[in-house]
Amino acid sequence: MNGEAIFLAQFRRLALWVILAGWLAGAAGRLAAHEIQPAYLELRQTGPETLAALWKVPARDDLIGHLTPRLPAAWKQVGEAAVTRTAEAYVERFNVACPGGPDGAVIGVGGSAAAIADVLVRVVRTDGRAEIFRLTVNHLEQAIAAEPSRLGQAWAFLSLGVEHILKGVDHLLFVLGLLLIVRDRWMLLKTITAFTVAHSLTLAIATLGYARAPLPPLNAAIALSILFLGPEMVRVRRGQTSLTIAHPWVVAFAFGLLHGFGFASGLTALGLARNEIPLALLLFNVGVELGQLCFVALILLLARSFRTLEIRWARWAEALPAYTVGGLGAYWTIQRTVVLLAALR
Repeated sequence: MNGEAIFLAQFRRLALWVILAGWLAGAAGRLAAHEIQPAYLELRQTGPETLAALWKVPARDDLIGHLTPRLPAAWKQVGEAAVTRTAEAYVERFNVACPGGPDGAVIGVGGSAAAIADVLVRVVRTDGRAEIFRLTVNHLEQAIAAEPSRLGQAWAFLSLGVEHILKGVDHLLFVLGLLLIVRDRWMLLKTITAFTVAHSLTLAIATLGYARAPLPPLNAAIALSILFLGPEMVRVRRGQTSLTIAHPWVVAFAFGLLHGFGFASGLTALGLARNEIPLALLLFNVGVELGQLCFVALILLLARSFRTLEIRWARWAEALPAYTVGGLGAYWTIQRTVVLLAALR
């Protein structure tokens, strides 16, 4: 290989890591809280042309007062809205007159925060039939169907789970750290399975209401789990061993319990009806697993392509993943500890 070819090969490797590091750094700056928490709009029909509305927004300054539901112009609010605000959410309850009934009415979301909005809309008829659909940056409005689609409701929770994991950069970074520590295929299968079982357990426990974890300390603990993997990745490169390197599935299971509570926040914040939780939980968890499997498959395919192309990384490039994971873990830990201490005041 001549000098020009060596330079181009090194440049391509450097460009890859610059892009990856830039994406992670940008994501780190955006993630004051790790999970995707959708807003929630419930429209419960109380009469042929009347509705009781519930508007719930996560307690974030960039959402409260900036993200708003967009109802048909013919609909009018009746009376004053009852507003409550907690450490976790802003909640507004009000009654609406809807001439002609809700069938075919277009519900949307607007405001300056619409670009980052993710709203779950639930419409409940007087006979108990419910329709659920999602509004996102690419789908800002939808008409209420006369006959609710079960497939549409299933897709709402499934897609929410997929997006929850794929936008949860800290969750993905933890999985990436596990992939870079484990070299044996059988051990990798055990490790990913242990992580999946653990977070599925706590996701179910939290969503069903048997236990819960306050968000500020939970976020800090999840960040600490990522920081924990950084030194372990360095030990792998140096040929050293530890409990994590010898039995990574144990660590994956332990920290997976924490991450499960993080996943649950995407559902528990909605306040769904008790009879709707089991199906929503199942579909949401399936979505999380599909997103996680796609990420794992992508990383494994990249690793295989590097081996096939016989790419030889410079020593500094081989060390970069460990320091990137550890550095971002440290950044998030400090950031979220500051948030936790501020909340305790």
